[in-house]
Amino acid sequence: MATFRLALIQLQVSSVKSDNLTRACGLIWEAAKQGAKIVSLPECFNSPYGTKYFPEYAEKIPGDSTQKLSEVAKKCSIYVIGGSIPEEDAGKLYNTCAVFGPDGTLLVKHRKLHLFDIDVPGKITFQESKTLSPGDSFSTFDTPYCRVGLGICYDIRFAELAQIYAQRGCQLLVYPAAFNLTTGPAHWELLQRGRAVDNQVYVATASPARDDKASYVAWGHSTVVSP
Repeated sequence: MATFRLALIQLQVSSVKSDNLTRACGLIWEAAKQGAKIVSLPECFNSPYGTKYFPEYAEKIPGDSTQKLSEVAKKCSIYVIGGSIPEEDAGKLYNTCAVFGPDGTLLVKHRKLHLFDIDVPGKITFQESKTLSPGDSFSTFDTPYCRVGLGICYDIRFAELAQIYAQRGCQLLVYPAAFNLTTGPAHWELLQRGRAVDNQVYVATASPARDDKASYVAWGHSTVVSP
């Protein structure tokens, strides 16, 4: 594994998609200027996180949001892991991460495999499966530095996914994720450190910034864990 700089963007996400995109691309540019070769955005970076928002903010891939990511990846000559966006395809919605190479090419598209359906009595109830469909494939891509495996948020809870990626030669696993104020304190750090040490890989998570006024409050605490 070659040495390189990884940047995680803990983006403040508003209800205005164009603002989110402008802010995200500006921070990618800033990270690249500071020497980052791979930059990751958080889960649901262009839209508020919530089942009522997914249909409204959903786009095709390629579409406006991913086109801007492709352009900034090419302009900065870096790898951009596009967090995730609500994707519309053939009448279905997915929670999807698009990755772009230094020439702006779409390298891989990861659709969240494990949908976040949770009911913690008195704390939080959330059902992604009300509006989203699950993906059905593993997603890895190669860089000159290492092979990277992708998951989105709840995917990190499933140890088998990380094991498969490690067996396939990945040395870095990146999970754009939006844990909340219930699951964050309980398991955010624990899961990352578990996946890293069990598989002897680096694990990185990129979360949206915490906004106490949002309908879904993200935990924040974007992290990188060593093997």
